[in-house]
Amino acid sequence: MTTAAIIVAAGRGQRAGGGTPKQWRHLAGRRVADWTIDRFRGQVDHIVLVLSKEDAPAWEEFESADLILAEGGSDRAGSVRSGLSALNGMNVTRVLIHDVARPCVSTEIIDAVLAALDNFPGAAPGLAVTDALWTASDTMVTGTQDRSGLHAAQTPQGFHYDAIVAAHTAHPGGSADDVEVARAAGLDVCIVPGDTDNLKITRPEDFARAERILGTDMDVRLGNGYDVHRFGDGDHVILCGIKVPHNRSLQGHSDADVGMHAVTDAIYGALAQGDIGQHFPPSDPQWKGAASEIFLRHAVELAGQMGYRISNVDCTLVCEYPKVGPHAAAMQTEMAKIMELRQDQISVKATTSERLGFTGRAEGIASIATACLVKS
Repeated sequence: MTTAAIIVAAGRGQRAGGGTPKQWRHLAGRRVADWTIDRFRGQVDHIVLVLSKEDAPAWEEFESADLILAEGGSDRAGSVRSGLSALNGMNVTRVLIHDVARPCVSTEIIDAVLAALDNFPGAAPGLAVTDALWTASDTMVTGTQDRSGLHAAQTPQGFHYDAIVAAHTAHPGGSADDVEVARAAGLDVCIVPGDTDNLKITRPEDFARAERILGTDMDVRLGNGYDVHRFGDGDHVILCGIKVPHNRSLQGHSDADVGMHAVTDAIYGALAQGDIGQHFPPSDPQWKGAASEIFLRHAVELAGQMGYRISNVDCTLVCEYPKVGPHAAAMQTEMAKIMELRQDQISVKATTSERLGFTGRAEGIASIATACLVKS
């Protein structure tokens, strides 16, 4: 079963003010779109970002990211159809359609919509209307409206992929949302509980409310890693993925990359998921001589699956020799590539132990690492 999310980000958002489309305005230190995209990382297999052709910088920025880009249509329905078309041929079975202007959507809502799709062709979060409803003319109340059975619609709205593609193809246009399109095609849509925090940024004052929500929704985790490998015969060492010439090599069951091992354990520690030995037992011969990037990639992928993004990593190598400084930039680049992070999110540095202890006697190399993870 393959799941995708379509994030509709082609609108201009004029009511939100600011002179810039609301998805590109900053909110709690990041752009609205960045918050929204990260909410779906680790939750789905593919993310489609629907962009306006006017947003050239965004096209350039995101074309190298792990996103599928699609060009927006003349209205929201056209943008959704473009996003659906971008998934054609990818064997997608379920799709979530979400407004980019809802950056506070929770993992629980996403999970609830996906779970409902096990039993229904459509599902969407909704909030039961509890306030009294008035009809009005200008500033005057003209009557009341029965609120029985009324719900305020939210996104993501989820559907069986083939069914919603067919529904959009048959729809004449002018729909309020994708649930309306689905129901016009005869699809049953299940309502799952919405959340008042899942607001859609529409007016200028909504930014302040969203910032308060995001400020109380931070789950930041720190993990520490420590590793040691002794020297043995050889002519090089592997440190943070880089082969460094030396008159000795590090010994270990894998390639003995002491820096990468420490970083890997730091990530596992932040996730409360044990250490390398639990995931890749040294008693298992298949890991004999294995490249340590296998372990690191697994830790990074596990973080994503658990709904966390890696904010930054700091790795310190402790040794007298070889000298790390000339190779530190290459190590930083290699670690960033493996972890799919920017280079400024990775720190690799070295220190000596002033000729004290086993590192000072050049008997081996130690490494200490810290990883910071943030709930997506």
